[in-house]
Amino acid sequence: MAILSEVAKRAGSGKLVIATVASTVGEELWKDYRAIFRKLGVKHISHLDVVNRKEAIDHRSLKAVEGATAIFFTGGDQLKITSELGGTLAADEIFRIYERGGMIAGTSAGASVMSETMLVAGSSDSSYRIGSGVRTAPGLGFVKNMIIDQHFAERGRISRLIGVVAQNPRYLGIGIDEDTAIIMDEHESFRVIGKGAVYVIDAHEATESNVADAAVDTALSIFNVRVHVLSAGDTFDMPTKTPCCSPASADLAPKKRRAAALKNSK
Repeated sequence: MAILSEVAKRAGSGKLVIATVASTVGEELWKDYRAIFRKLGVKHISHLDVVNRKEAIDHRSLKAVEGATAIFFTGGDQLKITSELGGTLAADEIFRIYERGGMIAGTSAGASVMSETMLVAGSSDSSYRIGSGVRTAPGLGFVKNMIIDQHFAERGRISRLIGVVAQNPRYLGIGIDEDTAIIMDEHESFRVIGKGAVYVIDAHEATESNVADAAVDTALSIFNVRVHVLSAGDTFDMPTKTPCCSPASADLAPKKRRAAALKNSK
């Protein structure tokens, strides 16, 4: 509840849109989250649910997000978010909300979709193997130079995130545990909130990798990869790729543009 309280606080007295686009049970999620956010004091709540792309193109979807100060994407299938919303009037308005300083937040699939390139599918029960079928796709692109994975420690997803980062070490791999969130500040830094940990996989100084040369089904080999584990109150500076311990009470509120990649138990 602490993470959703943070969303409610940042929505303030403005309009919060609950976007259930990723889910096949959008109406149920809408009712659940509407009740929660009302209890948290949010008075103006709207619902964006797209069953098919034709609805996303419709002006009713645009009306659902117009004038919002915060957008919250629920869990489900992140590819459904991008394929149904991408290039629509509603998506354009969401980006304008972001550019005006609004908050864009998401849980589970709604967290993964925040990055330029998103993880879509892939096994997480063994070491990463070349050609293992880990799939990526273009995300919404609110946060740069990172790939986000969620349910991270709970589902043992470190190997697949390292495998994806090995394919292009320009990207940081960000693994977010359940009941945990990162809050981005102008693409410059993020702060961790919640009960779990955030894992940062940094391969920009990797010295060797077989990801491009080994035969299919060969186990991945990569050297000199850094792994940072952050908990509540810790921060990470993106330009310098440096973690820092920070009191949870530190004033790290975003300045203008705000994006949060969230994971909670819902």
